[in-house]
Amino acid sequence: MNLARHSITATSPIHIYDARFDADCQIFTTCTPAGFAVYRAWPMTLLRKRELSGGTLAAAVPMHTSSLLFLVGGGRSPLFPPNKVIFWDDAIGSEIAELEFRERVRGIACRRGWLAVALKRRVVVFEVNEQVTRFAEWDTCDNPRGLVSVATGPYSTLLAIPGRQMGHVQLIHLPPCSPPKARGPPPSGPPSKPPPPPSKHPVSIIIAHNTALTTVSLPPSGRLLATTSSRGTLVRIWDTLTGHRVHEFRRGTDKAIIYGVAFRPDEAELCVWSDKGTVHVFTLVGSNTSNRQSSISQLAPYLPIPKYFESEWSYAQYRIPTQSSHISLTSTTRSPTEDIPDEERCVVGWVRIPVDNTPDAAMEYQLVALTYVGGWYRLALPNAASSSTSNEGGKPAKAPLTQHMSSRSSAAASSKQPRSSKGKEKDREKDNKANQCTLQEYRRFGRWDGWG
Repeated sequence: MNLARHSITATSPIHIYDARFDADCQIFTTCTPAGFAVYRAWPMTLLRKRELSGGTLAAAVPMHTSSLLFLVGGGRSPLFPPNKVIFWDDAIGSEIAELEFRERVRGIACRRGWLAVALKRRVVVFEVNEQVTRFAEWDTCDNPRGLVSVATGPYSTLLAIPGRQMGHVQLIHLPPCSPPKARGPPPSGPPSKPPPPPSKHPVSIIIAHNTALTTVSLPPSGRLLATTSSRGTLVRIWDTLTGHRVHEFRRGTDKAIIYGVAFRPDEAELCVWSDKGTVHVFTLVGSNTSNRQSSISQLAPYLPIPKYFESEWSYAQYRIPTQSSHISLTSTTRSPTEDIPDEERCVVGWVRIPVDNTPDAAMEYQLVALTYVGGWYRLALPNAASSSTSNEGGKPAKAPLTQHMSSRSSAAASSKQPRSSKGKEKDREKDNKANQCTLQEYRRFGRWDGWG
């Protein structure tokens, strides 16, 4: 009996209720049936864990890398009422304050000294200092996902929430975010100064989509805004000062639930992940890498072609492996009422990694993906030389549209083509492999027995 392709495990799979990075992707928190834990994002290290009995949590939101976390009860047996936000000081291991609302809390976003709580049809903002004071609240359309995003960089001001009409986004400017307190010796250069005020009044409403929003994301500076809708095919990037759309990216052709969008801290790229179990990476600026387009898009100046063929596709992708594709032998039987985690659900963040082990090594950005079954994946982006083919003019050539077809449809198409086209199909498979992110490291997290 050959078991080389099967995974055999004697323990139940890890079930993650919630996983999220802090604003700077230095740490991440995870909620499990046993409590919550805080990990360093890279190198992945368990910093502390809290075993909580009597119920489960829906979210544990860190206030940057401080000891303050915001806890929300959830699941079949909530530890705290779902209409409360618990202020938890992990330095002393207990709650220090709470906020109570008349309805269930849908979402939370925070930055230094500020907390935004999303309810079903409104967003309430609090200032968090020695005392917690209510700052303001704004009405929204129906917001079951609890969408809210806040810019967290020094001196940034922007808060993005759903508008009163479906598909609209409200842009609200809070008092400037204070810079983080310096650690260690003082910097040699002069302290950073706040940017000058904008020369024109910024827009307050962006008509982003015709359907319901599924994600609203800001980079630390708040200069850009990324939005996605319930169709799950397009990602739109907006200039938050002018309200103009600066990019439109295509995730795919079939409908999907986009779970999140994350800007690279320098705003050169962004990644998108969805219920398809795939992570897509797009570039925002001109560089050695280029988003892929259909070769038909070159005819746009001369012929009226459908908008689909002008779309920009991701230049790099990665598919999260699933355990269900293998045979799993377990020693315990699973209850029919037990919550089964979504193997393809994940959350992704950007981390800076040294290229080599030398003291003066250059740093590069990589991706860390956290799955809801306890998988930690560190992914390197493809090299510029392998992600795009240069033409005679030295510019990246546009990849043919067939590269964006799913593997299933590609297999079906190849079976219908004559034998003479097999060579072309092999070349396309090589191009697809060149556009894949590379798995650099895999770890497990979320267990409560001292491992991971």
